[in-house]
Amino acid sequence: MSESAVVNATQESYESPVTPESWGKFGMWIFLAGDAMSFGALLVVYGALRAATSNWPIPAETLGIGLTAFMTFLLIVSSLTMVKGLSAVKRGDIAGLKKYLGLTILGGVIFLSLQAYEWTHLIHEGLLFSENPWGSALFGATFFSITGFHGMHVTGGVIYLSVVLINAQKGKFSAENYNLVELVGLYWHFVDLVWILVFTLVYLI
Repeated sequence: MSESAVVNATQESYESPVTPESWGKFGMWIFLAGDAMSFGALLVVYGALRAATSNWPIPAETLGIGLTAFMTFLLIVSSLTMVKGLSAVKRGDIAGLKKYLGLTILGGVIFLSLQAYEWTHLIHEGLLFSENPWGSALFGATFFSITGFHGMHVTGGVIYLSVVLINAQKGKFSAENYNLVELVGLYWHFVDLVWILVFTLVYLI
């Protein structure tokens, strides 16, 4: 066999590990890492302000812990339905994928509705971005900034999931082609994890 033939055979047998799918996952991880730093900065600032302020309100006495505990449970359940959806498409069960995507979207919508109810109730009680009837005015600024920033991510996740569901309805996924489902799953799990941290630091501690 000639040298050129050996080279051609080697090139044909070589498969590049870099694929559109791997680039998509890499890009999502980069985005989530940057987003994690944004949330981390907000939570660090919240913790520093709380530690340095003598009249910071006690969350258990001012916030609806029961409501937000249910919201946290709801997001955890939505993560489980996202896992079930990904598992379904890997088996080629597109009907199952669509069902679990729909349930995940429903969980996100209910979460946002409850957050809107919570904000409306707190605003009615007098908590504003620059005012707080229970103590430091900085509490309102940090509370609305952190929960609002997370709420924007949940909204983006619901839209993202809806786009994936529309593609599933169009038959664009199979047991061999489900990269977009994996990507939205990574994003949704990140949003859920961040909320657990927010709930613990802002509502419980």
